Amino acid sequence: MFEELERINERPEPFQFYTASNLWTDEHTSKQMLAFHLDGSVDISSRNGEFIDRSVEWIASEFDIGRKTRIADFGCGPGLYGARLAKCGANVTGIDFSKRSIEYAQEIAARKRLNIHYVNQNYLEYETDDRFDLVLMIMCDFCALSPRQRKGLLSTFHTILKPSGSVLLDVYSLSAFEKREEAATYAVNQLNGFWSPNTYYGFLNTFKYDAEKVVLDKYTIIECERTRQVFNWLQYFAPVDLEREFKEAGFCVKGFYSDVAGTPYESKSNEFAVIAQKV
Repeated sequence: MFEELERINERPEPFQFYTASNLWTDEHTSKQMLAFHLDGSVDISSRNGEFIDRSVEWIASEFDIGRKTRIADFGCGPGLYGARLAKCGANVTGIDFSKRSIEYAQEIAARKRLNIHYVNQNYLEYETDDRFDLVLMIMCDFCALSPRQRKGLLSTFHTILKPSGSVLLDVYSLSAFEKREEAATYAVNQLNGFWSPNTYYGFLNTFKYDAEKVVLDKYTIIECERTRQVFNWLQYFAPVDLEREFKEAGFCVKGFYSDVAGTPYESKSNEFAVIAQKV
């Protein structure tokens, strides 16, 4: 028992493990995540509905979205942005490796006859001959990736964008990082049964890596038949560090905002958005 507790509380190296699929493709948790996506009153999985409406209105204006605009939405979920942008006339491609979310998005697109193509795939492995005017990656998905993964993804963005095409994404700020604290907690059926329909014992270890500006929420879920761990990594950024990553990938940063609804940049915001253009 002591050795098991030692393993549960062990601190890994930053981004040592990647378990995103455990969250988004598991039969039970993917159902929970879709429910959060579709609850327009909360900021879990997706932004709340009122914010998404404001965000899409700003995006449509900022990038002059029209019938000739081709958009790739990485981590599209159930198509909350894609459907709205398609209604603005855009030709949208959505990529997500949650089969449940993609199936929901496809059903909505078919019912409303929207010009959207959905791809059920890990976006880190996405390849296409299509070329886009705009790439979106919203809800701070970029923060969940290691430096190597981010470099590869920015290379993909550069490849699939048309000349002078743009990227819009958001990240967590250093202001948010300062508010995070290390902790170790335990609960029966942790997060109100989020991890399993069966009884389980859930451990949450939060580790903070000051030098790398990374936080890990490490979940250990112990059920009768299995034990599993989910590593939720979050990279926190200063604008200068994010700009450096984009420049190294062949982009020019055009502006920073406090969110993807175009709110003017404020250094104390918990997150911020960037527009970068392919050069």
